[in-house]
Amino acid sequence: MYRFLLTRQWVILTLISLLLIPTMIRLGFWQKHRYEERSARNALVAQALGAKPVPVEQVTEPGHAVTRKERYHTVTATGTFDTAHEVVVRRRTNEDDEVGYHVLTPFVLADGKVLLVNRGWIASDGPSQTAFPKVPAPPGGRVTIQGRLMPDETTAASGIKDIKGLPDRQIMLINSEEQARRLGRQVLGGYIQQTAPEPKGDTPEQISDPGKEDAPLNYAYMIQWWLFAAGVPYGWFVLVRREARAREEAAKAEPAAEPEPAAAV
Repeated sequence: MYRFLLTRQWVILTLISLLLIPTMIRLGFWQKHRYEERSARNALVAQALGAKPVPVEQVTEPGHAVTRKERYHTVTATGTFDTAHEVVVRRRTNEDDEVGYHVLTPFVLADGKVLLVNRGWIASDGPSQTAFPKVPAPPGGRVTIQGRLMPDETTAASGIKDIKGLPDRQIMLINSEEQARRLGRQVLGGYIQQTAPEPKGDTPEQISDPGKEDAPLNYAYMIQWWLFAAGVPYGWFVLVRREARAREEAAKAEPAAEPEPAAAV
């Protein structure tokens, strides 16, 4: 009854089924890894955002690489903005996906070290992409600011190509080492996204808090792939039984062979 399983068609179908099962199981484990990764990231972000603000010098220093645990931690700093060496970061979007610039302003601390401050987003409404845009001025004099600590941007991490030969005072990536060479001063590792004081009047649009990644979606995909993996052998079995019944019924429906007439004597 089951000799049809040795036919070319059924051998191929069986081999495909055997290949699909481990593939779907691996995809389920990959989604499990993504779920755990995103859940851990959400937990780190929530912990960092909820932590008590600390002076920036307690978290970073020149040459320091901001870690995952330090990212988004709220820090404070007291000093003065150096608008003479301010630059803008090209091709950045706001919450409405409008393309513009981020304003990066050096912030000089009491000991002369520099903290890079991303003051927020402005529209690219200048006469051309080569002209330096009109940038709202920060508060003058000695001020205390607050912001979320961020690691240096790289092409590998952000996917943004670091284009060379840009117009004066325009950059693609925020990198403390590159800015230290440009400024000729000691620059604290990483930078901050300013969150306080709150913007008033004609000031850059501050960057919103990081959102949560949809970890439960990966969990649902994990379950889905493993259900598919379990469904493949069940589906194969159903097809085999259906084929076997069809062949059995076809065999019963065939008329019995008539006996050959006896030879004349």
